[in-house]
Amino acid sequence: MKFPVLKSASLISVMLLATTACAQPSATDMTNKTASQNNTQTSQNTKATGTVSKSIDSRLRQLLTEAGIKTQIISIVPSNLPNMYQVNVDGQLPLHITEDGKYVIQGELQKNPSKRVVTKVQQRSNSAQIGKPVSASIKSDILANMGALKNMSAKTPFFYTAVPGVIWGATLEGVPFLLSDDAQYITDGEISVIENGQFTGLDTTFEKLKNQSVFTTLDEAQLINYPATTTEKAVIYVATDVNCPYCRLLHKQMSSLNKKGVTVKTIGYPIYEESPEQMRGIWCQGSDEGRRKALDKAMLQGKMTAAPASCKVNHVTANREKAAGLAVMATPAIYREDGVLFQASFESPEFLEFLGVE
Repeated sequence: MKFPVLKSASLISVMLLATTACAQPSATDMTNKTASQNNTQTSQNTKATGTVSKSIDSRLRQLLTEAGIKTQIISIVPSNLPNMYQVNVDGQLPLHITEDGKYVIQGELQKNPSKRVVTKVQQRSNSAQIGKPVSASIKSDILANMGALKNMSAKTPFFYTAVPGVIWGATLEGVPFLLSDDAQYITDGEISVIENGQFTGLDTTFEKLKNQSVFTTLDEAQLINYPATTTEKAVIYVATDVNCPYCRLLHKQMSSLNKKGVTVKTIGYPIYEESPEQMRGIWCQGSDEGRRKALDKAMLQGKMTAAPASCKVNHVTANREKAAGLAVMATPAIYREDGVLFQASFESPEFLEFLGVE
C-alpha cells in the first residue's frame, strides 16, 4: 500500500505570506520570490535523528508491512513530532507513527523559521481533549513561536489531536496543517488510523469531535436557519456562498429537505471575490425572515439585496472565521450535527441516507 504523494508547495512558504483572499489560494498563487528565499534560508526540511530500540523498530516494521506498506523501509528514528517515530521509506515522503502503531502521518516536517520565544514544555493533551480547541495559554505560546508566519493570528484555530503533543491547525482560508505543540515543526500531512492491522483512512473520530467543537462556537443568531416543517429528523450545517452554482442547486432543495424533517443551518462562507459585500447585505436584514427571503432571492433568482445604509457592520465575518476550523475545501460543505462531512453529491440517493431520512 502506498500513501498518496503530497504535491503542495512548501507549507512554510504559504504561511510566510499574509493573504486576504476568500477562496483557498493555490500553492502557486501563495508562493512568491521573497517567501521562497525565506524558506530556503530558514526552513529547510529537517530530518529526525537518533535511535530506537530494536524491539520497537522490529514491531513497527512488521505492523506497517502487514498493513500493506510494500515500499522498502530504510530506517526508523525518533520523530520531531512528539510521541511519534519517523519511518523513512524509499522514494516516498516519510511516515510518522505512534509507538502503539495506531496513528500515522505522512509528510515531510518543515522547521518553523520563527524565533522561539516560549521554550517551556507544554502540558500534553489527554484522550478527553481530542477534537477540543487548545487552551488559551497553549494557543498563546504557540502563536508566540510563530511570529514569522504572517497569516497566523489569535483567530487561527488550533485543536488537540489523538496524539499528545501534535496539534491540528488551519489557516483562516481553511488550509489544514499539523504541528508540534512547541510550534517548531509543521507538516501538511493528516492523521490516519491503523485498526486491526489495516489502514482505515483519516482519523474520523477527531474530525467529528473537532467539527462539533466548531459548531458550538458559532453565533446562532448569525446563522440563517431553515427549520424542518415536519417532525425534525436531522440537523445539518451548510457552509455556503451566494455565487457558488452548486450552493444554488442545493438551495433549490431547501423546501423539500424541510418537508422531510431536515433543519438546515446556513453558515455564510464567502469565497468568491464579489461575495463578501453581497452576503453582508443579506445578513444585514433586520429579521430572521428578512434574511431568509434575501438569501432565497440571491440563491433562486440571482438577485442580491443591498445592505441598508444604517447597517455598517458585517455579520458574516465572525462565523466565517470560526468556521475555518471546519477546513472547508469547497462549497457547499454539508455537515451533520454530529460533525460528519458529506463527501458525495447531494443529488445522489446517498444524501438522504446520510441524513437518515426518506
